[in-house]
Amino acid sequence: MFESVRIATRGQAGVLVLGVFKDQPLDTSSARLDASGAAAAAVKRPEFSADLGAVTEAFPEGRSAYARVLVVGLGERKSFEPGCLRLAAAAMGRRLAGVKATSAHLRLETSLLPAKPDLSEAGVAFGEGLGLISWTCDEFKGKGTPEPKRTKLTLRVEPGAFADGVDRGLSLADGANIARTLSQTPPNIATPAYIARQAKAIARLNKLRCTIVEGEALRRERLVGHINVGKASENGPCMIRLEYRPAGARGKPLVIIGKTMTYDTGGLSLKVNNGMVGMKRDKDGGCAVLGAMHAIASTVKPRRPVVALLACAENSISDEAYRPDDILTYRNGVTVEVTNTDAEGRLVLADALCWACEKEDPAAVIDLATLTGGVVTALGSTYCGMFCEDDGFRGKVEAAAKASGERVWRLPMHQEYREMMKSPIADILNSNPNRKAHPIQGAAFLSYFVEPGVPWCHLDIAGVHVAERNAGLYTEGPTGWGARLLAHLADSF
Repeated sequence: MFESVRIATRGQAGVLVLGVFKDQPLDTSSARLDASGAAAAAVKRPEFSADLGAVTEAFPEGRSAYARVLVVGLGERKSFEPGCLRLAAAAMGRRLAGVKATSAHLRLETSLLPAKPDLSEAGVAFGEGLGLISWTCDEFKGKGTPEPKRTKLTLRVEPGAFADGVDRGLSLADGANIARTLSQTPPNIATPAYIARQAKAIARLNKLRCTIVEGEALRRERLVGHINVGKASENGPCMIRLEYRPAGARGKPLVIIGKTMTYDTGGLSLKVNNGMVGMKRDKDGGCAVLGAMHAIASTVKPRRPVVALLACAENSISDEAYRPDDILTYRNGVTVEVTNTDAEGRLVLADALCWACEKEDPAAVIDLATLTGGVVTALGSTYCGMFCEDDGFRGKVEAAAKASGERVWRLPMHQEYREMMKSPIADILNSNPNRKAHPIQGAAFLSYFVEPGVPWCHLDIAGVHVAERNAGLYTEGPTGWGARLLAHLADSF
């Protein structure tokens, strides 16, 4: 969309952007800025709509400080909440990009006063929406594609809480966009070693501690999931640890874990037909965690320490590959019978969960993973599947989800589901051939690697990590889902 977006609190702009609620006139301040009356005339046109995200253009005549006016619909005032502004910002951004605008004067805060939102929260939502719609990834285009011409947008916003919020929202969107670019990177480039280099770069930029556990260190730490899942590939596995620890840090760390399978062939339980297409995105949980750590360290800056663990491997095929019927013994003593090598993500996540509980002394643990197709069947692309039996921690995750606009839906966890994962030979199976409660099976498996008493949340993002079309906040492709949720969670935890 845009090459970049910059906030300014002064200066002239070519486009004026105003907001209006359904069945409401332009507010007094907006009407004063609309000196030519172009916006007032536009809202009376038959095609005008104040539905949320609808945009109507007007062109002032005579003497005007602006060449163009955009009137953005804010929907019904009674149902308005700050998160609505993400869609309003996306609609505005699409239109400004479409007309190659380089500057715009945004005056929404006066329009919002009748709805009485928190202006800072409203600004954050608007900034997130504009930042998300501005993401592009052209670095893999070659000479066969004309070089795109994108403009730099300067957005003038009046000083105050709303402007500060917009700036913060743009920064939070940057974290999600880092995740999206990593997701888009193909597997011949984005190997585990490449992800480790990106983590080191983010650590240097944000003064984070970064440790890469690989090679012999994996064996010393008994990270058997990484070792076995990754041993068929020439691109060796690793676990990446990032730590944010501010001066005067208080309390135990929040630990965030991401499944980071840089490619998934299914292993010896090979995916069929075109089932491998898109498996470069099996790393999107880890991509979101990296984006979140950037946002946490650069923008949120909580007082509590945050530790990120990326369980990183490539599931490939060779005579070294692990097999169905293999039994793995984890560092916490749990033994796993492998029944399906295409249920590999939970095997590397189990390592990270063991590590988090044993070595980090966590206040709470949350993991993100593109874990099951079953959650897509259950919830589609509208909600992420959430598993969390700790009421207090679940409330914090739900609040962070509301703040980021990334929806979560609680799915059940019961001992009967854990019993489904029992093996007649080892302690548990990595995959039960019985497809009942398929998304819950994945969470039930992971629960065996979380110590009792540790607040834990598992988010299955398989249905929400990719947008299938250009609409709303996203262009077709990765969404960076979870990066902003984790940043909001760290801010409030």
